[in-house]
Amino acid sequence: MTSSNESLGPPAFLLTGFLGLENVHVWISIPICSMYFVAIAGNCTILFIIRTDQTLHEPMYYFLSMLALLDLGLTSATMPSVLSVLWFNHRVIHFDACLTQMFFIHVFAFAESGILLSMAFDRLVAIRSPLRYRTILTNNTIIRMGVGVFLRSAILVFPASFLLKRMTYRPVNVLSYSFCLHQDILKLAVSERKISSGYGLMVVLSTTAVDSVLLVLSYIMILKTVLRIASKAECFRALNTCISHICAVLIFYIPLIGISMIVRYGKNAPPVVHILMANISLLVPPLMNPIVYSVKTKQIRSRIVKRFQK
Repeated sequence: MTSSNESLGPPAFLLTGFLGLENVHVWISIPICSMYFVAIAGNCTILFIIRTDQTLHEPMYYFLSMLALLDLGLTSATMPSVLSVLWFNHRVIHFDACLTQMFFIHVFAFAESGILLSMAFDRLVAIRSPLRYRTILTNNTIIRMGVGVFLRSAILVFPASFLLKRMTYRPVNVLSYSFCLHQDILKLAVSERKISSGYGLMVVLSTTAVDSVLLVLSYIMILKTVLRIASKAECFRALNTCISHICAVLIFYIPLIGISMIVRYGKNAPPVVHILMANISLLVPPLMNPIVYSVKTKQIRSRIVKRFQK
């Protein structure tokens, strides 16, 4: 099979803003742009506080730093094309640039799922084996977990990009969103899609699906351990250390479930609903994670307050 570049030349891809609302794109861009900059500022603040405060150099906060870095990466990979469509109506994106954006969006998203699972393991060890916490989660172990999570995502997503590169497309292809996603590009191919579609499903199952199952199992084990604690105060204190992480998990998975349900059962829904849900799934986690951890984590909150007071 010849590649699209060889047979038809580089195909043109057109990004799509909010269908039917093109006249108010500039107004729509105001809250979206504000949310993007709040996400960047919030995650940079988290990284700065953890980096400069020696008392926060602990496993829990190392994982939080990784989560903030991934949120910054996801925001940076998505924001340029979204704002170029909303501000300048610049819809054309080169095929290779589209594949590159798709690669980084999916890598950061799948890696975030892995880091959330790592954070659940951190809470499980802290509650079940507090005396062995630092011997189990050493700095080297944390580094290996972070690198392993990122490499897993990159290694799994790269073949998907390669398969899309080898497929044939029409000269002009209209995407459904203002950024590039695997399934959205795949449905525009005119050549056989079974292999690429099957591989994409395998990647999702081996990342977010497996991670979500292990997350549930981790919290079942945490709950069993907490219920064995005789003192209600200690029980509440142990569960309270998990609140921020539970919120981060819900913020990540609820939009994914929502967009999956709309794609599967909401075919008659207006296109703007699909576009809105896709933007929410990529924008809300980077925006809300630093807010949740700043509000619910006493150590982070107190350090931020002190910095602003100075």
